[in-house]
Amino acid sequence: MSDAALGLTQLLLFLFFIMLGFPIAFTLMAMGLFFGYLGMGERIFDLLIQRTYAVMSSDVLISVPLFVFMGYIIERANILDRLFRALQMASGNIPGSLAVATLATCALFATATGIVGAVVTLMGLLAFPAMLRAGYDVKLAAGVVCAGGCLGILIPPSIMLILYGATAGVSVVQLYAAAFLPGLFLASLYVAYAIGIAILKPEVAPRLPPDQVNVPFGVILLNLLTSFFPLATLIALVLGAILMGLATPSEAAAMGSLGAIILAIAYRAFTWDKLKESVFLTARTSAMVCWLFIGSFIFSSVFGYLGGQSVVEEFVKNLPLNTFTFMVLAQAIIFILGWPLEWTEIIIIFVPIFLPLLDDFGVDPLFFGILIALNLQTSFLSPPVAMSAFYLKGVAPRHVRLEDIFRGCMPFIFIVVLTMLLVYLFPPLVTWLPDLLYGQASGPPPISIEAPPPGGFVEEEIPPLPPLR
Repeated sequence: MSDAALGLTQLLLFLFFIMLGFPIAFTLMAMGLFFGYLGMGERIFDLLIQRTYAVMSSDVLISVPLFVFMGYIIERANILDRLFRALQMASGNIPGSLAVATLATCALFATATGIVGAVVTLMGLLAFPAMLRAGYDVKLAAGVVCAGGCLGILIPPSIMLILYGATAGVSVVQLYAAAFLPGLFLASLYVAYAIGIAILKPEVAPRLPPDQVNVPFGVILLNLLTSFFPLATLIALVLGAILMGLATPSEAAAMGSLGAIILAIAYRAFTWDKLKESVFLTARTSAMVCWLFIGSFIFSSVFGYLGGQSVVEEFVKNLPLNTFTFMVLAQAIIFILGWPLEWTEIIIIFVPIFLPLLDDFGVDPLFFGILIALNLQTSFLSPPVAMSAFYLKGVAPRHVRLEDIFRGCMPFIFIVVLTMLLVYLFPPLVTWLPDLLYGQASGPPPISIEAPPPGGFVEEEIPPLPPLR
């Protein structure tokens, strides 16, 4: 069997094993080591050490556990409850006010944590029953919660953008700036849809009774001052420090974690048990991400060394594709991969297959990354494996059927596709803010983990580890 055939066999067997439910990270490492030993002999073990040390010494990945920890602390500080009730009172006279308050809460909370499951679950416990009690249609209420809960994939400080930046060698700071307007635009389209459907079909989103709408302005202002503004100030400081170049993502994430702890203490919601739980969940999430990076680098290095990457590139180049059709094909593949796989596996394993092709079709990796972030919204919303729908079903009342949740998500999937089309047709939605802040040729240098070249791997000298004490 030729090396190229061996590489393609490696890819096909990997897809087969993950469909059987094997752990992704360790399947990647096992497949990489096995086929690497067949193709390059004992050098594969040198590669394992190199890539493991590269991940351990990466500066950009430090921000991942810090942002995750910040999100878990805020999640457990009961801030979401206060925030939703304040926004509910503030939007009382707007058609579909509960849906609008839910989406606004999700959008703001998404900037504090990129953990989709946590946001959907919390809003499923808080906002979803409130909408059902108010007479909202089950499908509309479910779609609002599921779609709003996925905004954390796109809106900074998104963990997904950090991993894409590390994988593609793109500045995380510029990715944050590029994702800011598309994230707000998508959230605004969600809100516009909720208001529009409430106006056209009042029976699916009834207005709240007068006693819940006619709230004194002083009460609304007090609730906003004690819930919305503290969290918004913390987020503005963290993102502002990153976008203005005052701090790296890791430094800003560290200060954001400290700010989240101070906020939890101020709300009298900080306990030792909650701190331990947050640390445990952060360690578990961070370990998953790091092992995925190690496994994917070993897998992709062996895949490239055996010539599998070259076969894929030549196949795509020989197709009658232009820039538009290439983008459609790439996004369609990522959309389909979102059914059986989590976004982390898509970013770390499959996106690197497309990256070497971007230059051939004249696609900016920054622009490509934002389209992927938009596309991954659909992976959480589209059946049959819509994770946000399953998160909501797990906390919804028994009479709520999974089919109704799926149907409620469908309009928001179309909104995401529409947003992707508008972003493609009007690139300034992505490029305007990075160009304004950093200029086309300047800006923060990319921070990345150096990935192996497509044709093989470079043997690099590993810095000596410090002695054990």
